[in-house]
Amino acid sequence: MSEGGIVGSFVVPVHPHTVLTPDQNSGWRALRDAFDEAAQMIRDLEADLLIVYSTTWPSIIGHQIQADPNPEWVMVDHDFHDLGSIPYSFNIDADFAHEWDDANRNRGLQSRCVNYKGFPIDVGSVVALTLLNPNNKIPAVIVSSNMYANRSETTVLAKSCLDVIKKQGRRAVAITAMSLSNRMFTDFIQPEEDKIHSLKDDEWNRKILEFLTEGRLEDVGQLSRTIHRQIRVQKVVAFKPMWWLSAMNGNRNDLSGRVLAYEAIHGAGGAVVHVDPTPSGVGDKEYDEDDVEYFHGERGVLDSGTETEEVQTTSHTAKAHAETPPAQANGPALWDPTEAEGSVNTDSAPKPVGAYPHARKVGNMLFLSGVGPRQPGTNSIPGGPIHDEHGEPMDYDIKAQTHAVVDNVRRIVEEAGASMEQVVDVTTFLVDMKRDFAGYNEVWAETLGKVGPTRTTLAIDALPTPIAVEMKVIVHLGE
Repeated sequence: MSEGGIVGSFVVPVHPHTVLTPDQNSGWRALRDAFDEAAQMIRDLEADLLIVYSTTWPSIIGHQIQADPNPEWVMVDHDFHDLGSIPYSFNIDADFAHEWDDANRNRGLQSRCVNYKGFPIDVGSVVALTLLNPNNKIPAVIVSSNMYANRSETTVLAKSCLDVIKKQGRRAVAITAMSLSNRMFTDFIQPEEDKIHSLKDDEWNRKILEFLTEGRLEDVGQLSRTIHRQIRVQKVVAFKPMWWLSAMNGNRNDLSGRVLAYEAIHGAGGAVVHVDPTPSGVGDKEYDEDDVEYFHGERGVLDSGTETEEVQTTSHTAKAHAETPPAQANGPALWDPTEAEGSVNTDSAPKPVGAYPHARKVGNMLFLSGVGPRQPGTNSIPGGPIHDEHGEPMDYDIKAQTHAVVDNVRRIVEEAGASMEQVVDVTTFLVDMKRDFAGYNEVWAETLGKVGPTRTTLAIDALPTPIAVEMKVIVHLGE
């Protein structure tokens, strides 16, 4: 028996449009044609195993592996149920699933197999296997994406899989079912209106695809944390499918890639990409994290830098973040944003302190609620709060706070499908005009001042949270 290995890798989109309604949009048709081409490539590779890492199968306790030899059901997508249903009957390699589970445990991972009738296969896996393996001739295995796993755990998961591939001498194809940017429109749209959610998302998507075309898979893995912050809804701890795919290919940059299609699916970035493991002789890793063989828990190799970057986007805020007190010290209780008609909300902006949305669309205008510098998830205040939990004044950095406000405004505006260039009016509130106007005005000139909206700056006594600056923003969405 020859030694097994990965003979090809694919990135594929997860939404059901390519299966159910490809001809309603030319982009969806292009993706469907790319799926069909990828299926033929897999047949030509004479693969004997498909391994699907699906971002739409989230798990909490370790990783789960589908081990039902023949899962059968009818899938209705929980977001796009109006498109119809997808009956499925898959050929799952249960023996491989159990051996992978054992290999995971041998490398220190929490893992288990799933095998009971009626277990709902996720949309990403259903789409991938329906289109890439239409006749069920090639056995497959599906693994979940743990919501809390970071790079070490995800890397060891791939190495465990490779252990079994080599042991069994398999010709395996690694598949990540995923979106690139995953921000989607929160309103119904007509198929012909579909587009990438924002220009920023599109630019990042194209940079990812450029790297993949050059075979720089490990570089994409190294950028995953940045990608997650820039173009992903913050519902999991990291953008991890590229960590898994890179580890499945030996964490290399000397691969070769080809983008078969790149299009929007309800605002998200969908792409079908082939990555060939044959060494190209070009490319190398710029830097590495720990090359982990056995999972002992996340070491947080980059946590100090990454944590700072996640809540500050400029050097003005890095030092101040380390001095930020716990979230509970930073003001009143937080609320989930309201969902009235026209509301625009995002997990990448701080939660409200009352019953209101992040923004609301009225006609071709977008009105933002007051936006401060608090950070989503942590509620921390870049630049530090203006007073402690006992009301005692504290030193703070108005420039860091102002930068953070602008970043939060940008996240909300882009969630609405607009850009900062469409901001037309801003009202700013400062709690200490004499102390802070100069610093705030300097940051304004570097950011919103380049856009050119009208502006009013008001002095007020206090804000609900211990912050020094807040902005009320109006955006013109265009005709």
